[in-house]
Amino acid sequence: MTSEQRILLVGCGNMGAALLRGWLGQGTAASRICVIDTEPAARAVADELGVAALPTLQSDVAADVIVFAVKPQQLDATLADYRSLAGGDTAVLSIAAGKTIGDFEAVLGHNTAIMRAMPNTPAAIGRGISAVVANAAASAAQRDCAEALLHAVGDVVWLSDERLMDVVTAVSGSGPAYVFLLIEALIAAGERQGLEPALARELAQATVAGAGAYAAESPLDPAELRKQVTSPGGTTQAALAVLMAKGGIEELIDGAVAAATARSRELAG
Repeated sequence: MTSEQRILLVGCGNMGAALLRGWLGQGTAASRICVIDTEPAARAVADELGVAALPTLQSDVAADVIVFAVKPQQLDATLADYRSLAGGDTAVLSIAAGKTIGDFEAVLGHNTAIMRAMPNTPAAIGRGISAVVANAAASAAQRDCAEALLHAVGDVVWLSDERLMDVVTAVSGSGPAYVFLLIEALIAAGERQGLEPALARELAQATVAGAGAYAAESPLDPAELRKQVTSPGGTTQAALAVLMAKGGIEELIDGAVAAATARSRELAG
């Protein structure tokens, strides 16, 4: 992404605003960005950041890359409005869940460079991860641009097959909710064993955050890290005997990811 590229951000909700703050934080000039959002509150966020915001696309708006960060139903109603900007050197980056590259090509044309991404909510603090896939029309430079835009809110991985996006959605897209549920469960269990609610919450949140950071930085496999914490006959082993029993956490997570993957495929139609 160069300092001269013009970015059109369609949608400035939670994820759109996270991307916008990330771009500005990385040094992109506010004058190079334009936001389109029908919601006054969303436009107010852009205004506060010094970025021009419009309720609808205007004829004098130009862009080198259009980032769609709107809900799928909103996209259906407005995508055709952007046909005049698509094609040529203008690339499209979508984070609209469930909308395939084919959905975009059907409206914007097969000659339009289209990249589909699935970020997740830790992007709000710059700790997200986004999986991206591109169509054949996307050049290496356009892929680099999309990667730079997404790197503003976390890590980026590329997929070779768009069909994997459903599994990515189930693992990393929905994954934060699984972790939040784990935190909830640890808090509740700690309280039932006698901890004060505030202390149970502090211990659970710090433990999950710390373990995640440790796993990310360690060269060891998570299974090896688990074994390092587990002393024979100790407290951790007693707990894992419950969690790893038949019908335990491994089977539950496997079933949850399978269900989320299936639902993602259904939504994609």
